[in-house]
Amino acid sequence: MDLKTRIRRRQRSGTDSPVVRDYEAISPVAHIEEPTGRGPALEQLLDYLDPVFEGRLPTDAYVWGPTGAGKSAVVTALVAHLSRLLSGSGNVIHTSTRAQSAETPAFVYIDARRADSAFGLYHAVLDGMLDESVPRHGVSTETIRSRLVDHLRPVGNQAVVAVDHVDEPRGLELATLEETFAPVDDSLACIAVGRDPAEEVPRERLPPEHIEIPGYERHALVDLLTARASDGLSQEAIDHEQVRRLADWAEGDAHDALAALFGAADLADMAGYDRVREQDLIDGMDAVPRPSAPLGRVHTLPANRQLVLRRLVDLDESETESVGDAAEAITEARGVDLSAGTVRRFLYELAETGVVQRVTAPATKSAGRPPSRLEPRFPTLVFRRLYDLEHG
Repeated sequence: MDLKTRIRRRQRSGTDSPVVRDYEAISPVAHIEEPTGRGPALEQLLDYLDPVFEGRLPTDAYVWGPTGAGKSAVVTALVAHLSRLLSGSGNVIHTSTRAQSAETPAFVYIDARRADSAFGLYHAVLDGMLDESVPRHGVSTETIRSRLVDHLRPVGNQAVVAVDHVDEPRGLELATLEETFAPVDDSLACIAVGRDPAEEVPRERLPPEHIEIPGYERHALVDLLTARASDGLSQEAIDHEQVRRLADWAEGDAHDALAALFGAADLADMAGYDRVREQDLIDGMDAVPRPSAPLGRVHTLPANRQLVLRRLVDLDESETESVGDAAEAITEARGVDLSAGTVRRFLYELAETGVVQRVTAPATKSAGRPPSRLEPRFPTLVFRRLYDLEHG
């Protein structure tokens, strides 16, 4: 047990402690430095990266697995540790080495939810390798590509780039990655991270190396939930049987398991209880749609789309019987300075990406197409709490 854990347990020893001590520790969008239960996956990736330890670049790779398998947690932790250990960098997760030696490549993590274009990819790689800031405005894609090519041209200037969340709805595709990095493929190895099984990816788009990260086994998911609850909840706030029920319900999906744990703990905390009750656990699970859109995708949406979603989750069922009704109700909500037409357009866009779902109402005797009511397809309790914490 490390010192941080010992201190936290002392802090939680009082009988009047709230259920939730640290929301980030139980958040499904937060990654820890040492992913729980992913040792075999880390070993596979280290085997793939063996050439790096001999001063060579590995081939391109495709890392895949189902939602909630911990792919992002594994990749971000690996990039951060390799950056620090191989090049002496002290940067945190999602940043890369700034002053690598000639023998060691830079390690760069890119979230394709944020860098979803050729310009975004080039900018992210350069920003990860250079000390000086890289301009985002006033430069063309061709200019920033030329700058990256010039930087990688000297012998020894190399990079291993992990691009996460590839091939999501309306997102960055594998084919775009290959085309974008073709001008620097001699000096850059790309690790694409996605969900589609390797056998379902067209052969011409599939990188030479493919590594599967399977969903969590039940015992591993129990360990993960126990560790995160120990860090984030007060002592004895949730018992082992409840954790096992969460793991069984989540069926190997750590994202959904953590979302349900977060929601249940928050409900108990808001009600003033000192532990998670059975009804809290049920309500926490019910607030996580199956399948669920990843909260990480929701949190990378533009601020105005997130505001629309925040107001949507507060609407009564009667106010979401059609897209038009929902748009009108959101427009009238506090803090929304958008027209009903704009909100309606946002809602249609969010439905196309699976963040919300349009459910056709039962047929009526009236003429015309029956209306579609809206249902969020993401963990609403977690989103509401994290949004409110961020925006006060």
